[in-house]
Amino acid sequence: MDEVFKALADPSRRRLLDSLNTRNGQTLRELCAELDMARQSVSKHLAVLEAANLITTRRSGREKLHYLNAEPINAIADRWITRYHRARVHAIADLKRALEANPMSDNAFVYATYIKTTPEKLWQALTDPTFTNRYWGASFDTDWQPGSEMVWHQREWTSKDPEQLVLESDPYRKLSYTWHTFDPAFATAFEMNPDDVASWAREPRSRVTFELEPAGTELVKLTVVHDGFPSDSQVLEGISGGWPAILSNLKTLLETGTPLLTS
Repeated sequence: MDEVFKALADPSRRRLLDSLNTRNGQTLRELCAELDMARQSVSKHLAVLEAANLITTRRSGREKLHYLNAEPINAIADRWITRYHRARVHAIADLKRALEANPMSDNAFVYATYIKTTPEKLWQALTDPTFTNRYWGASFDTDWQPGSEMVWHQREWTSKDPEQLVLESDPYRKLSYTWHTFDPAFATAFEMNPDDVASWAREPRSRVTFELEPAGTELVKLTVVHDGFPSDSQVLEGISGGWPAILSNLKTLLETGTPLLTS
């Protein structure tokens, strides 16, 4: 928390976060040009923000892209805001809402969090229905081998489709699979507008990737990348609001043994 508040205290770093909130996935060159700051200054500010986990980076060819990361703000909101008068933390609450509401401009959702656990336990939490049902309310029938089909269960809804596949499975390091099908039964189970769900179903199938990276003694950095969306994707807008809650629930379950929310 100290690193987060220290990073947010500097107006130049807040400007960088504002820039990424407006247009995510920017290169160092783009950030320098937009904010009219020297490259060295921007690099130093970005290093502080990355150390506080307020941004995360990914390589795209030779370029390094910078993404706003909502996890520390969510953690502050979940663990601290309710302890104080909300008027005193109005700015943090606004930022939390903005981070969760605005989809990524480059048609990808990227979220990084640090969890006090081991890669083995985190992998089990991502694949074992005993765990996924507790923090997500979903489970999967699959052997988690690349190319294997996945049957998705959530609430009273089941999705079986030959295009629901495990794409990559490197135990304790990386897991990737295609997202589920949207059908009329999904709309019924989740009490959604059937026309909205039909619109989602017309979009190309997206994919989600979990990257696990040891970050110390029983500490793992989990990066979630959900991509493959068309421009103006309604599905992207929907999952951008859902993932932070799921991942916050996962983190709390692994660190305390009890999820924040019940499925």
